[in-house]
Amino acid sequence: MRARPILLMLAGLLLSGTAYGQTTLRVGLNEDPDVLDPHRARTFVGRIVFASLCDKLIDINPELGFVPKSATSWAWSDDNLTLTFTLREGATFQDGEPIDATAVKANLDRARTLPDSLRKSELASVADVVAVDPKTVAIKLSRPDATLLAQLSDRAGMMLAPKAFENFGQKPVCSGPYSFVERVQNDRIVLQKYAGYWDAANYKIDKVVFQPIPDTTVRLANLKAGDLDMLERLAPSDVEAVKADPELQFVPVTGIGYQGITINTGNGDRAKNPLGQDKRVRQALELAIDRDAINQVVGAGIYPPAQQPFPKASPYFSDKFPVRARDLEKAKQLLKEAGHERVSFELVFGTGTTAQQIAELIQAMASEAGFDIKLRATEFAAMMKETQQGNFQAEQTGWSGRVDPDGNIHQFVTCKGSLNDGKYCNAEVDKLLDAARQTPDQAKRKALYDQAQAILEDELPIIYTYYQPWPFVLSQKVKGFTAYPDGMIRLKGMSIEG
Repeated sequence: MRARPILLMLAGLLLSGTAYGQTTLRVGLNEDPDVLDPHRARTFVGRIVFASLCDKLIDINPELGFVPKSATSWAWSDDNLTLTFTLREGATFQDGEPIDATAVKANLDRARTLPDSLRKSELASVADVVAVDPKTVAIKLSRPDATLLAQLSDRAGMMLAPKAFENFGQKPVCSGPYSFVERVQNDRIVLQKYAGYWDAANYKIDKVVFQPIPDTTVRLANLKAGDLDMLERLAPSDVEAVKADPELQFVPVTGIGYQGITINTGNGDRAKNPLGQDKRVRQALELAIDRDAINQVVGAGIYPPAQQPFPKASPYFSDKFPVRARDLEKAKQLLKEAGHERVSFELVFGTGTTAQQIAELIQAMASEAGFDIKLRATEFAAMMKETQQGNFQAEQTGWSGRVDPDGNIHQFVTCKGSLNDGKYCNAEVDKLLDAARQTPDQAKRKALYDQAQAILEDELPIIYTYYQPWPFVLSQKVKGFTAYPDGMIRLKGMSIEG
């Protein structure tokens, strides 16, 4: 007679995220990640999952300095052509195998040579990786590379279990504090605490469930109802309501990335249109867009207008490229000079409330200058695949940002850049950005970026629209969360109370 009440009580505990001392953190994501393989992946939300699933050689702190992770120390040779890491004693992959120099070499070699690796351009300077001894690995470079540490603090430096390489995207086995349990596409990704992790004592949450919910209103409603414990990227229109809710925590941080419009200038047949082939048409489109309107109408004042890939906090931000004001007459004049009264093109964007609002606002603004824009909403991971294959004329997308400026520009606009969806190619831009990679002096490096940007500002393969903030919202039950400028969710020190 008492069995049913006990079963109901247990069910209630499970639904609340706690059972027999087990705690579950449920995180609402803005979209569904793409493949769970750091060498093949490109989505921001995928990086959020990887932050718990896969350790890197090094990480960053909230001040954007480098800190130890799988490696405890590192040093450059006098000629800046060898970077040597000392690996952590006792660190293992989630299959129990040690994270040693042989495994690190296997990972870096895979990232550099896998046919569909998106990390190739990030590691282009690496000539060889040498396992000096079990706990020492030396990375030999073909040229000095001022960007390499920053690359290794992200997906290029994530350590995957070598025995799982073959089918990693389906059954990832990695090096982080949480191991993979299951994935249901567009529904959930479940991770479980890995008891063998070297720092397991500082991870209090037992299970993490990532749930993609593109609709910002639905995502917030789920948090308020207790079906989520936190969400990333709150809609700007909901900021004031969240601040006034005593059950919620609003934790924003200024990001290091941007949002923009990438134009297909050379990726297949869909580049063969006025927008893709004539820079005057792209210049007209930019002048038709009011970035301040995007900030105020959609961003509620938290989407600062952008004209370049480096945020104002970066020492590489340049005063030479102020945000261009909207100028409809000049936009119309440029279209006329290009031989067009009106220009039609398709703008693809990821499904989601904010992306939809921005796309519709751009469509309306551009129409006044002579553009007829057809909008195509596509699930985000699917959009990434399509744009990579050239199935787009213009894409509304963004970048979460990197500590080193190279990460915000090189792979998007160099001829063989792994994230250059539009296949824009200018030999002088390549020369300047490659030189910037090899120049450690900040002033000289900035001058090279300024020269490259002068060309890009004229040819406009990417029209930057605003800098991306990271507004997180958490239940008051969640304790110990620190927001980082890279927008990642780091679970160390976090707990759920009550």
